Amino acid sequence: MDCTLSAYDTLVDWLIDRIAGYLATSPTAIETDKAFGDYGLDSAFALNLCTDLETELGILVEPTVAWDYPTINDIAGHLAERTGRVR
Repeated sequence: MDCTLSAYDTLVDWLIDRIAGYLATSPTAIETDKAFGDYGLDSAFALNLCTDLETELGILVEPTVAWDYPTINDIAGHLAERTGRVR
């Protein structure tokens, strides 16, 4: 992805697609305000997500990001602020 990934809406879309892929389900089944734990996602998911975000954004992402910001909206907001591209 290109540098526009840091925009909030693009991050939300990317996270929806990524989580749908982890769960082997349709992106339409993913709710942006539902906690990752409610989907049954675990610490292995959190580490994979962290690595994927680092690769896509080109920044270091704490391995606890999925627990500190437990929904798609939360992570997207945090990363958009962190990268200076707030909603």
